[in-house]
Amino acid sequence: MNRSRMGRAARIAGLVAGIAAASTVAFAACGSSSSTSATPTKAGGTTPAAGTTAAATKAVTTPASGGSTIPSDVGKSDSAKLTGAGATFPAPLYTRWFSDYKASVAPGVEVNYQAIGSGGGVKQITERTVDFGASDAPLSDAELAKAAGVQHIPTTLGAVVMTYNLDGVTAPLKLDGDTIAKIYLGKITKWNDAAIAGQNSGVALPSTDITVVHRSDGSGTSYVFTDYLSAVSADWKGGPGTSKNPQWPVGLGGNGNDGVTQQVKQNKNSIGYVELIYANSNKLPVALLKNKTGEYMTATSASTSLAAAGVTLPADYRVSIVNSGAAGAYPMASFTYILLYKDQQDAVKAKALVDFLWWAVHDGQKTNATLDYAPLPKDVVTAVEKTLLTDITSGGKPVLKAQ
Repeated sequence: MNRSRMGRAARIAGLVAGIAAASTVAFAACGSSSSTSATPTKAGGTTPAAGTTAAATKAVTTPASGGSTIPSDVGKSDSAKLTGAGATFPAPLYTRWFSDYKASVAPGVEVNYQAIGSGGGVKQITERTVDFGASDAPLSDAELAKAAGVQHIPTTLGAVVMTYNLDGVTAPLKLDGDTIAKIYLGKITKWNDAAIAGQNSGVALPSTDITVVHRSDGSGTSYVFTDYLSAVSADWKGGPGTSKNPQWPVGLGGNGNDGVTQQVKQNKNSIGYVELIYANSNKLPVALLKNKTGEYMTATSASTSLAAAGVTLPADYRVSIVNSGAAGAYPMASFTYILLYKDQQDAVKAKALVDFLWWAVHDGQKTNATLDYAPLPKDVVTAVEKTLLTDITSGGKPVLKAQ
């Protein structure tokens, strides 16, 4: 590995280790909630280095602003303490963003984010105990009924990957969705099962039992994983189905992406699903997944972005992009969302939060690929600009104003 890759790996490992430490210290874990299925439209231990995202000065002109410009560092004079809670899926990126934003744009804005899982984030924003929530799973109709007025803001795209701990196997395994579903249903129990061996010609697979690892908390990563399995397996769709907290037929539980990662590392012959950065930072192998066009794909920023190609984005952004039919697309990909109320009660906090989001969907996107996430497509950024400009209000007036 060359020096630049070693340095990047070390930075990512530090971010993930920081998330894990924060889960037990500064980000004291709150209880997460179980959830019903959503109904979207189908289609180490240290603070990360600040200042690594260039200072934001670009002026953004949008149709929604009436031709006026809004600099991406619009929040440079803000001063507020914001609290948020939710998904572990984007937590390494959010941690980096909060640090960079404070260091290079708004020194008066502090963000305390609790990486407690999407279920916990939905629970806390519903109860209004945080300024914003975070979830990889869009809220279901039932959840929205309890949190009337919540707005989804997509922030990045990420890949959920199958990682494993299998002695003697050095080449990346190839897996299709039906095989993964059967493993998690307990129908495939041996590593040398014909369904796995048939996709991995020439690989000496052991005859050992498969140790299945899944999330134990209400999780957006689980939502994306089960949404994918429901799309490719009738048995899964008619059984556990799509959920942040399904009834798992088999397996060991781990809390958060970090908990699943550690379970896989500690258990020989195991398999689990995590967000890409958690596998890469822990030097765990990642399987190639067969997509809808028959290609076995590696999860990368580019293949994850392709999963959103041709997707019609609904007005509320609740959309599934798993099992994309686009050539070259990675099949287990998802948007992840910040959740906030359209009508904000505290005008000062509202301005700080919306100004940060404006920066995040512009200058903040430069960081995504460096941490194994994918930047938002241009059409999504354009849609989010309009939402931030016109739909988020305080006292009946738009929070974000053209300059």
